[in-house]
Amino acid sequence: MGEVEPGPAAPLEPPELPEALVSHRPGGIRVLKRNMKHNGSRNCLNRRSRFGSRERDWLRENVKRGCVYLYGAETTTATTTTTTSSSDLRLVLCTVETPASEMCAGEGKESLYLQLHGDLVRRLKPTERPLQMVYDYLSRLGFDDPVRVQEEATNPDLGCMIRFYGEKPCQMDHLDRIFLSGIYNVRKGKTQLHKWAERVVVLCGTCLIVSSVKDCQAGKMHILPLVGGKVEEVKRRQYSLAFTSAGAQAQTYHVSFETLAECQRWQRQASKVVSQRISTVDLSCYSLEEVPEHLFYSQDITYLNLRHNFMQLERPGGLDSLYKFSQLKGLNLSHNKLGLFPTLLCEISTLTELNLSCNGIHDLPSQISSLLNLQTLSLDGNFLTTLPEELGNLQQLSSLGITFNHFNQIPEVYEKLTTLDKMVMAGNQLEALNLGVLTRMSHIKHVDLRLNCLKTMVTENLEGNKYITHMDLRDNQLTDLDLSSLYGLEQLHCERNQLRELTLSGFSLRTLYANSNRLTAVNVYPVPSFLTSLELSRNLLECVPDWACEAKKIEILDVSYNLLTEVPLRILSSLSLRKLMVGHNHVQTLPVLTEHIPLEVLDIQHNLLTRLPDTLFSKALNLRYLNASANSLESLPSACTGEESLSMLQLLYLTSNLLTDQCIPVLVGHPHLRILHLANNQLQTFPASKLNKLEQLEELNLSGNKLKTIPTTIANCKRLHTLVAHSNNISIFPEILQLPQIQFVDLSCNDLTEILIPEALPATLQDLDLTGNTNLVLEHKTLDIFSHITTLKIDQKPLPTTDSTVTSTFWSHGLAEMAGQRNKLCVSALAVDNFAEGVGAVYGMFDGDRNEELPRLLQCTMADVLLEELQQSTNDTVFMANTFLVSHRKLGMAGQKLGSSALLCYIRPDTADPVSTFSLTVANVGTCQAVLCRSGKPVSLSQVFSLEQDLEEAQRVKDQKAIITEDNKVNGVTCCTRLLGCTYLYPWILPKPHISSTPLTIQDELLILGNKALWEHLSYTEAVNAVRHVQDPLAAAKKLCTLAQSYGCQDNVGAMVVYLNIGEEGCTCEVNGITLPGPVGFASTTSIKDPPKPTTPSSSSGIASEFSSEMSTSEVSSEVGSTASDEHNTGGLDPGLPPRPERRCSLHPTPTSGVFQRQPSCATFSSNQSDNGLDSDDDQPLEGVIINGSKVEVEVDIHCCRGRDLENSPTFTENSPTPCPEEHARGLFFGIRRQNSVNSGILLPVSKDKIELQKSPSTSCLYGKKLSNGSIVPLEDSLNLIEVATEAPKKKTGYFAAPTQLEPEDQFVVPRHLEEEVKEQMKQCQESRPEPEPSEEEPSELPEEFDTAL
Repeated sequence: MGEVEPGPAAPLEPPELPEALVSHRPGGIRVLKRNMKHNGSRNCLNRRSRFGSRERDWLRENVKRGCVYLYGAETTTATTTTTTSSSDLRLVLCTVETPASEMCAGEGKESLYLQLHGDLVRRLKPTERPLQMVYDYLSRLGFDDPVRVQEEATNPDLGCMIRFYGEKPCQMDHLDRIFLSGIYNVRKGKTQLHKWAERVVVLCGTCLIVSSVKDCQAGKMHILPLVGGKVEEVKRRQYSLAFTSAGAQAQTYHVSFETLAECQRWQRQASKVVSQRISTVDLSCYSLEEVPEHLFYSQDITYLNLRHNFMQLERPGGLDSLYKFSQLKGLNLSHNKLGLFPTLLCEISTLTELNLSCNGIHDLPSQISSLLNLQTLSLDGNFLTTLPEELGNLQQLSSLGITFNHFNQIPEVYEKLTTLDKMVMAGNQLEALNLGVLTRMSHIKHVDLRLNCLKTMVTENLEGNKYITHMDLRDNQLTDLDLSSLYGLEQLHCERNQLRELTLSGFSLRTLYANSNRLTAVNVYPVPSFLTSLELSRNLLECVPDWACEAKKIEILDVSYNLLTEVPLRILSSLSLRKLMVGHNHVQTLPVLTEHIPLEVLDIQHNLLTRLPDTLFSKALNLRYLNASANSLESLPSACTGEESLSMLQLLYLTSNLLTDQCIPVLVGHPHLRILHLANNQLQTFPASKLNKLEQLEELNLSGNKLKTIPTTIANCKRLHTLVAHSNNISIFPEILQLPQIQFVDLSCNDLTEILIPEALPATLQDLDLTGNTNLVLEHKTLDIFSHITTLKIDQKPLPTTDSTVTSTFWSHGLAEMAGQRNKLCVSALAVDNFAEGVGAVYGMFDGDRNEELPRLLQCTMADVLLEELQQSTNDTVFMANTFLVSHRKLGMAGQKLGSSALLCYIRPDTADPVSTFSLTVANVGTCQAVLCRSGKPVSLSQVFSLEQDLEEAQRVKDQKAIITEDNKVNGVTCCTRLLGCTYLYPWILPKPHISSTPLTIQDELLILGNKALWEHLSYTEAVNAVRHVQDPLAAAKKLCTLAQSYGCQDNVGAMVVYLNIGEEGCTCEVNGITLPGPVGFASTTSIKDPPKPTTPSSSSGIASEFSSEMSTSEVSSEVGSTASDEHNTGGLDPGLPPRPERRCSLHPTPTSGVFQRQPSCATFSSNQSDNGLDSDDDQPLEGVIINGSKVEVEVDIHCCRGRDLENSPTFTENSPTPCPEEHARGLFFGIRRQNSVNSGILLPVSKDKIELQKSPSTSCLYGKKLSNGSIVPLEDSLNLIEVATEAPKKKTGYFAAPTQLEPEDQFVVPRHLEEEVKEQMKQCQESRPEPEPSEEEPSELPEEFDTAL
C-alpha cells in the first residue's frame, strides 16, 4: 500500500500491486493522490481527472476490485453542492473487502464519512466497506452486470449520489444556525458607564453567552436569554448590535463587529431567536452526532428538534445528556437510525411530546412508564411487533402513532389507554379485524387500518358498536364487508379493495367512499338521513341503490365508471343534490324535469345519450357546469322559456357529439358562458351574430370540425384568453390579435395561407401554434413581430437542396402538448425519426409533474445515452435498462430533489424474428405510458409505477419503511415508486424501468405515447379509436389532448402519435417478398448459396450503413450515381457484366462485405428530372434509361471506377464465376473519420494495394453542400468523400453510397402505380441474359465487391 504523487505534467502511472498483497490481503488498497479540478456547476470531475490505463487494467482482472473517490474536507462551502477549485481528492483503489479502518490507516484519517444525494453526512463504522457499499447501491438502482457495476463505480459523476469524505465537510450556513462565536468588543448596559472590553461572545440555542477571553471555559459567564427579547443596530457605532433580554429586569449587551457581513450574520440569526414565543431550537438535518456543548447553557429550552441527524448515545453531548434540559417538553429524534430506544430519555419527566419515528426500533423498554406527562408518542416506521403493558400507565397519552410497523394484531394496551380516541395502525400486517375487540374499546372513535393485509372481518356477537365514528380501510384485500353493527359510523373509506358487496348501518352515516372496487350491491339500512356525500365510482353497479334515492340530504353523488343504464328521476329531481357524476356508463336517456332543482354540476360524458331533457336548462337554473362530451347528441335544449334567459351556466363541454350548426343559436341563451368546448362535432359555420353575444367567453375550443372561418365578431369577446381551432378548414386568420387578454391560440392543421396582423401584438400572447398549415408563408416582417411570443410553433420549411422524401416511410409522428390551467408546461417529448444510422427511431415522453427542468434535461440527453448504450450491448433489456440508469446519474444535482416520469420507445430492425421486420422496445418509469394499436385493438406496453396501481411496488416501499401519507404519496412527495431523479428518496424511489419488447408486424397501425393526465381521462380503446382513422399524426396528437381537456383534464397533457407502416407495402426493394439476408459481421463469411438468417446493421458500432426508407425500384440516391448515368459513363460499362443484385430497403438490409460509414439522418431523394436537367416527358431517354410515365428509372450500374486505369482493370465476361466465400470474407478495411455531428462520420477505405487515382469530375458539385440534417460539409471533407468513391475497388454490380447531399434535379422516382410494371420489365431483362457459367480460373484475383445496398 503506497501513495503515488506524480508531477504536474507526468501522467499517473502507479506501480503494480504486489501479487502477495492482492491474494493474501483482499482488503489491500492503493491510494492515488492528486489535486484535481472540478466542474463547479455539476459537482463532478472532468474527464481528464480519471485514472490511467494501468489502474484500469488492474481493475479488469477482478470485478471485486474498484475505485473509491475520497473527497477532502473543504469540498463544500455554503451548500452541499458547491465545491472549491483546489480541493484535495484521492483515488483509492481497493476491493470490496477493504474496510473503512484500513482506508483511514492508509490516509492518516480518524474516520471516513458517507454522503448520499448531497444530503446528510454520516461517519462510517470501522468495519463498513466503502466499495461494497457503492456496489450495493448501484445494484439496488438496477445494474445487474458486475462488470458494469464496476465501471459505473469508477465514474466521478456518481458523486452526486454517493460520496465519501476523508474529513467531515464544513458547511458555513449550517454552522451559523447551530453555533456562532468570536472575540469582539463588548459593552454591558444601555448607558455609557461601562467601557468596551474584549470578550468571547457565543450565540447558541436561545442564549447569548459572554465570557472572559482568558478564562472562557472556567471563568465567569454571562448568559443572556434572547427569547422574547430584541436585537437592534447601534447607530452611534459602526457594525454594532444591541442584544436585550425579555422581562422587567432586562439586560443589554452591545457587541461591536469588524465587518458588515459578520454583523449581518449575527443579526440574522439572533432575530430568529428573539421572534420566538416559546424556547424552540431546531437542529434538524445538520448531520449531528451530539448536541453542541454551549446549547446546555440554554436551560429555558422547551422544544428541541433533532430530526434527521445521526445522534449517538454515549458521547459528551449525546442522547444520554439530554436529561440536563430541565424544562424540555418536546423532543423530536425521528430519522436518526438509533436502532434502540434510548432508555435515559425516560428520565426526562417533563416530556409531553416524543417522536422516535423511523429509527429501526424493535421494542420499547418498560421504563417508558416513567414518562407520566407524555401526551404524544410517535413510533411510526419502526419494527415494533408488540407494545409493553407498562405503556398503559401513561394516562395522559392522547396520541399514539404506530403506523408502518410489524403489528399483526391490535395491541391489548389500547384498552388501558383510555385517553386515546384514535387508533392509527396504517401500514402494518393485520390480516383479520375482530370487531369485538373494537367494541371493548369504547374510547376509540377513529380507526385507521389502511395499507394492511386485511382479508376478513370477524364479528364475535351481535352486540353493536356505537362509539366508532370514522373508519379507514383503504388499500386492503377485503372481498366482502359487513359493518352493520357499527351504529355510530359516520364516515367510511374502503377504496381500492376487492369488495363485491358492502353492508352498512345508515343511522349515522354521513359520507361513504367506496371507489375502485367490484361492487354489485351496496346495502345501507335504514335509509341514511344524514348522508351528504356518496362516491361509488369504478365499480360494477347496474343501478343506483334505492336508499340513495331516498336520502334527503345528499349533496354529492358519484357513480361514474359503472354499468348504469338509467338515472332515476328521484335522484335528478332531488332537492338537496348539487353535484351528480354519471359519466362512463350506458345511460340512454335522462328523465324530464318538472320541478326546479338546485343541481350545480352535472357530468354525463361517455354515455349513449342522443338528446338532453327539454327542461334541463329551464329547471336547473343553478347549473354552472355541464359535461356531455362523448355522447351522440344531435341538438341542445333551449335555455329560454321567455324573453330573457335565467341560465347561470359557465362551463359547457360538448366535445365528440353529432352537433351541427343548428345548435349554435341555443348557446346564446347562456350569456354567462366562460368555457365552451365544441370540438369534434359537425360544425360548418359559426354565425357571427351568435358569437357576438357570448361576451363573457374566456376559452373556446372548436377543433376537429369543418369550419372555414372564425367570425370576425370574436373581437367582441374581450375576455377570451384561449382559442383552440385546429383540424378545421380555416383559410383566413381570425381577428384575435386585437383581444386584450388573449394568451393561447392553436390554429394548426388548417388551410391558412397568410396572416394579417397589427403592428403590435397583445403583450399577453404567450403561445401561437400554426403548424400543419402547408400553404402558409410567413414574411420576415411577420416573423419579427412574432419574435416576442414565448412559444411560436410553425412548420420548418425544407431547404432547397433537401428533398422532402428523406423521412422514413415506415413511421411518422405528431406531437401535442398543452399546459391546461397551469401557467407552465412540465411535459417534454423526444422524437427522432431517423436514429442509429437511420434504420431506427426513438420516441420519448417525460413528465416532471411540478417541475419543468428535469423533463427538458431528459429530452436533450436521453437519446445520446441510448446511442452510447447501443454500442455496448445488443440485448434490448440491457441497453434500455442502462439507458435509464445512466440518465438517472447524468441528472446530477438537479436530480437530487426533483423527479420525472420517463417513457422511451426504440424501433429497430428485428434480428431475432425472421417474420418481423422491426421490433419495438419500450421502457418506462413513473406514469407515462405507451399503447400500440394492433389490428385496431390497443396493446399496453408499459407499467404504471404508482402506489395505487402496483401492489408489488407498494409492498416494496412499505417493507423499506417509507411513510405513505393519506393522499397515497411516498413521504408526502410523490405517488410514483419509480422515477428518474428524486435520489433523496432512495431506496423507496428507484430508476429501474419496466421493459417490454414486441416485434412489429403489418397489423401494427400506430403507437401512442402519453403522460399521466392523458391516460387518466382516456382509455386505451378510446384513444386508439379516436386517431386510427386520422390521416395526419399531428392532428391525431392534437385530438387526443383536446379530448383529455374536454373530459375534465386541467393539468399538463402531452400526447405523441407515431403512425406505423410496417409491412411489405412499405418495402422499396426491387422484388417484394424476398428472403431477408443473413447475419454478417464486418466481413461476411456466409456462402451465397446457403440461405442466410435475418440480420440488422450494427447499432452498437455506429458505423453500419443507412438504408433508404422511401426508395422505389427506380430511385438512385447518389451524386456519383446521377453523374454516372450519362451516356459516357453508360457506354464505358462492360456489357458482359452479370446482373446486379436487387436493391434493398430498411426492411431487407443487404449483407455487406465491409464496414460502412454512419450517414446523416436521411438518405433518400427523388426527382422528376434526370441529371441533364431534361424532363423525361419532353426529351428522348438516354441510353440505358427506361421511361415509365413521367418518371425515369436508371437501369445502368454505377461503379466506383479507377479513372484512366478503367480499361486496364480486370473485366468480367458472362463466364465470370460468382465470388467465392473466401472473397467475401476478405472484405474491406475502413478508417472512421468523424465530424462534429454524431451522424456525419466518414469512412476512408484503407486497401492493401493503394493506387493514386484521378478524382472524379463530380467532385466540384459537392463543395459546400448542405447535409440533410442541416450541417455543412467542409470543403476538404467533400474532397475526401469523392476520393472514397474513386479509390474504392471496382465492382461488377451494385451502387456506391455517396454523400446524401443532392440537387433536386439529380433524383429519380417511379410512381407506386408503375412499380409492378417496372419490376416485371426488370425481371424479363434479367431472364433474357444468359446464365453465367461457373469458372474456376483465377478466382482469387477477382476484386472485392463494394456495395452499400441503398
